[in-house]
Amino acid sequence: MTAPAPRENPRFTGHRAAEACLLEALRGGRLHHAWLITGAEGVGKATLAFRFARRLLAGGDGPLDMASSHPVFRRVAAGTHADLLTVEREWDDKKKRMKKQIAADSVRGIPPFLHLTPAEGGWRVVIVDGAEDVNAQSANALLKVLEEPPPRAVLILVCSAAGRLLPTIRSRCRHLALTPLAAQEMDEVLRASLPALAAPERAALAAMAQGSPGRALALAEEGGPKLAAMVREVLEAGPEIALTRAYEMADALREQAPFETFMGLLHGGIASAVSASLRGTADAAQRRLVESRSPLHWAETAQAIAQLAFETERSNMDRRQATVAGLALLRAA
Repeated sequence: MTAPAPRENPRFTGHRAAEACLLEALRGGRLHHAWLITGAEGVGKATLAFRFARRLLAGGDGPLDMASSHPVFRRVAAGTHADLLTVEREWDDKKKRMKKQIAADSVRGIPPFLHLTPAEGGWRVVIVDGAEDVNAQSANALLKVLEEPPPRAVLILVCSAAGRLLPTIRSRCRHLALTPLAAQEMDEVLRASLPALAAPERAALAAMAQGSPGRALALAEEGGPKLAAMVREVLEAGPEIALTRAYEMADALREQAPFETFMGLLHGGIASAVSASLRGTADAAQRRLVESRSPLHWAETAQAIAQLAFETERSNMDRRQATVAGLALLRAA
């Protein structure tokens, strides 16, 4: 099951402290003009942003939870509410993938939108989903709004990498940091979204996703358990992985989603082995991997694999060759 888009998602699990903070600000009459919601990919940042926006647009009284039959919910889900602007990366028809940055014209449209009188007499709201993907030039448009906020306007920045935002932007926002969901909360999400999935498979998905429900659902869609088994095979073989097997795996990872998932799991598996080894909590397989070279070697290998995956997607390189190159890094002396 594919996770519903955040603007269409009526379900929200966990993050009670963050919701309480937003509700307190709404009810106390001291609503900050800019909010920065951070956390890992798929942890619920954008879903929370749209819950907050719907409540603002419907009136400040009441909980953030709203029935999907509510008129405001339906209009936000359809992208037709006159007082809500969503800014995010767009689809690149030429390269058949999402653009790497948010279009500058979209960001420059934020100040004039927020300075308009609310069409329905309430608030004007802008959600920037993926604020880390705003380039330096476009960031000045955001900064101008933050420095001179218009009345009855709220800017919500959703960000997975806050360090990539200008410090002057971060300092002018009220910050809500969302943490990974607990095991029980993850199981609740997966039971509701994937009712046919057995408990052991739910637990395996939750472990791979590291507390991110969106990531867990994406892994289920992308064949995550199968890819995780491939990663375990690679880590168990370590430097002894055969080149013939590397080519077999590369042939299975030509598509974008499996490639990204595999490389992400491989990077995470190596990094986890190094971390566990340094803490003295490594299991037998992790110890064998790290001791076959050195913790420093494997830390550098994990970083090189992450960089290779990033460059492959950024430059639209051949994924088969990139997979073989990534696995060859494990063999390097």
